[in-house]
Amino acid sequence: MTTVAAYAAPAAKAPLERTTIERREVGASDVLIDIKFAGICHSDIHQAREGWGEAIFPMVPGHEIAGIVSEVGSGVTKYKVGDRVGVGCMVDSCRECDNCKAGLEQYCTGGGMTGTYNAVGKDGEPTYGGYSEKIVVDENYVVRIPDGLSLDVAAPLLCAGITTYSPLKHWNAGPGKKVAVLGMGGLGHMGVKIAHALGAEVTVLSQSLRKKDDGLKLGADHYYATSDPKTFEELRGTFDVILSTVSAPLDLDAYLSLLRTDGAFVNVGAPEEPVRLNLFSVIGGRKTLAGSGIGGIRETQEMLDFCAEHGFGAEIELISASEINDAYERVLASDVRYRFVIDTATI
Repeated sequence: MTTVAAYAAPAAKAPLERTTIERREVGASDVLIDIKFAGICHSDIHQAREGWGEAIFPMVPGHEIAGIVSEVGSGVTKYKVGDRVGVGCMVDSCRECDNCKAGLEQYCTGGGMTGTYNAVGKDGEPTYGGYSEKIVVDENYVVRIPDGLSLDVAAPLLCAGITTYSPLKHWNAGPGKKVAVLGMGGLGHMGVKIAHALGAEVTVLSQSLRKKDDGLKLGADHYYATSDPKTFEELRGTFDVILSTVSAPLDLDAYLSLLRTDGAFVNVGAPEEPVRLNLFSVIGGRKTLAGSGIGGIRETQEMLDFCAEHGFGAEIELISASEINDAYERVLASDVRYRFVIDTATI
């Protein structure tokens, strides 16, 4: 076992504090990664504060991990020491179910994927995430970060990037399609970049016009305030896809009215509370209310290559580890442009 420094929540809703954790020895199929940067995702806050249900403590959050391989196991074939790599929201799955075999490990039906943190691995030990100096991961759940992406702006792609790329690809966002991105935050700003790069006509739907200039610079063609009732009148029946990145309850019936016939409203934001729906909102117009998680390992690599090819990563604010608790409060206040990334050299 290797002892490394980390930042952990000792209990639900408790401030994160510096501590040490144990990482397993490098096995035959493992790589040891020196973590350089770790993004702060809103889901880190949901889990550290038990907003999504009972959690495992102490908890080391972080599933947007970018770093350098510093050791490889005897059977590793995909990576070598010095490679630039990333780890996202999962570090294992059953590998045997139909979904795993199809490259959809995120939807593993053989016990579910093993989360990078707040989960229990096959060894019976809790998993600890990226707010730490090092991590040991099976090579099959590691992805390569292209040379065209710097590690700091690549880190958030391991969740925010793939969480928006996967549904946009699945619902065929591209030329001739009108896509709305609901919410202009950590996920939403990546949704705008990716939808634009895919060739769709992109509209941002945000509570206010405060971030309009940013949205247009990132690739949006249009920007509307959802606090203005006229928005829902003007845009009725407009969109092929609405990608909701919002983690608060919404008036789903109002947003479904903005879809064209056969349009899809896809949720990637996950509110802590149940939502209400009048089923006539989907019956009329043969509309789809859907959800999407992250992507599989193969699709995550595809996303990273796509972002590198188009020359963009995330828009970030780089912080030291001592600023994590303040960053959590700023995320909740929507006061970040657009993803906090921890410089793990400060842990």
